[in-house]
Formats: sequence, structure tokens, C-alpha cells
Amino acid sequence: MSIASKLTNHESHIKKIQKSRKNRIVATNQELRNATSPITHRMWTRTFIILSVITVVYFYTKNQNHETKFGLVRENLLLRMQKFECASSYAEEIQAFPECVPNKCGRFITDKLIEAAEGEILLDLARSILTKYNSSGGASVLDLHTGALSFGEGFINAYDIEDLKDAFKEEHFNVFNLVRRKIKRAIAEHFGISNANLYFTYPTFFSRLTNITAKTVHDEYWHEHVDKETYESFHYTSLLYLTTYKKDFGGGRFVFVDGTHKNRTTSIIEPKLGRVSGFTSGEDNRHHVEIVTKGERYALTISFTCDPKLGIPEPRE
Repeated sequence: MSIASKLTNHESHIKKIQKSRKNRIVATNQELRNATSPITHRMWTRTFIILSVITVVYFYTKNQNHETKFGLVRENLLLRMQKFECASSYAEEIQAFPECVPNKCGRFITDKLIEAAEGEILLDLARSILTKYNSSGGASVLDLHTGALSFGEGFINAYDIEDLKDAFKEEHFNVFNLVRRKIKRAIAEHFGISNANLYFTYPTFFSRLTNITAKTVHDEYWHEHVDKETYESFHYTSLLYLTTYKKDFGGGRFVFVDGTHKNRTTSIIEPKLGRVSGFTSGEDNRHHVEIVTKGERYALTISFTCDPKLGIPEPRE
């Protein structure tokens, strides 16, 4: 092959390479234009923001809100407990009643103490009254001892209302007192004190929570609080749940709050018919109830004191 032919072939090869390179540059430029177009740019920006938010929420939740499921609705618990040293304020106050000092403070739940039929009888009583007479906000209560009953933005005496006379049956009071005695014995056994040194106290009440907007401070049940600070008579608190989470209502889980800020943790109880929770009433059992989002949440709060002067008798028909 002559030198001229070789040069011609070489020039042709060079042109092919240049054309191929030009095509690649055009394609690359087009990709860059697509990537930097307003629509694509917004998509990438939104994706970046979403991923950033997810990352922040994940690490914030992981570090700030350690949640323990203390009692799930699907569980059928014989007994589950958490024990710890008493808060100093509670420990100092209860020393005035040495026969009533717990071996340790703490909390427990059980699904084996109260029969479902007993819970249903108490629910029948609470529902028959609290659906007729209730708060204008989302939280209503009925106290069998005093007859205090939520009505509108205040309270009335249930025992003075003529059309409620037939609502209170002997069976209701018999089951109510049986349940209170069972729970009292469980509290005494769990915290290592004598049953004889524990007294029923006030208030002891049924509650009905709904998603109706709160009208007064009495309707704002979701704030964190300590029972001993709210009710001076309390030394031990118990709750008997009369309706079931996700079946009868949404939201409304019971939340123990431990620690603060970065050390904050929560222990969650999902209510179910017949489930009982009991706990010492001091600072170490700060708690609240989540806002009910639908349905009706019924429960019975039963309280106990170590001070015989603050004891109350069982209610009778």
C-alpha cells in the first residue's frame, strides 16, 4: 500500500474517531441538560429533602423516644412487672406508715385476675349511665361513692337523678366490691405489704374517653402527671380496663414515662377488657393516656391509701 493510501485511510479513521467523540459529547450534554432541567432538579431536591427528614426522624426517634411495649393487646399475661427504687419524695412520705412501705416501687399488669364476665357487668353499669349523662368534652367520670357524674361542663349527683334509679343494680355493687377486693389483695401481695394495712380511698371512678374536643380542663386527660401530686390520698393506684384497644377504640394507650430528655423512655400498655395494671403512686410512675382518636374507651380507676384516716367504705346499693 502506498504512503498516500495509508494517509487517506488514517485520515478517514481519525474522522470516525472525532465523529464518535462528538456524538458522545452531545449525548453527555443532553444528559446534563435533562439532569439540570427545572422538573428534574425539583425531583432530586424533593428526594433529598425527604431522605433527610426520614434520616433525622429515625435518629431522633431512636435516641429520644425509647418505647417499650409493656403489655400488648394480643398477649394474655399471667403477670408482668417492673420494679425499681422509690422516688425520694414518695419514699419519705410513706415512711409515716411503716407497715405499708413497699419492698420496692414499681408496676405490674395481669390478665388473669378479673373474669371477663365481671368486667362486662361493670362495663354495663358505666355505659348505661355515661352514655346518657356525660361531659360536653371528651372525658366523663362516675364515682360510685359520692355519685359525682360528669354533665355538660360540670358535675351532678347520679343518685339524685330519677331516670338513673334503675341503672344501679345489686349485681353491679356486688361485682364492683368483689373486683376491688381482688385488686387490693393483688396490690398487697405484689408490693409485699399486709392486706390489712391497705385501705380503699377516693376518688375511685369509672371513666369514658372519646374523641370529642375538650371543653374544660377536666376533659384534658392526656397530660403527663403523678397520681400522688394530683390526689394526696393515693399511695397505690390500679386500673381495670373495660374495653379493648383497636377493637372498641383507637388511640388511648396508657403510657408510663421514665427519665427526661435524652434519657426519656416510655412503657406502653394497650388496654383490653379485664386487664389490670397496678403501680405505686409516686414520681417514679409518671404517666398519661394518649388521645382517643375514635370509639369509646372505658376504664375503672381504683385507688388505695396507707392512711386509715383517708379510707372509705365499700359502696352499697
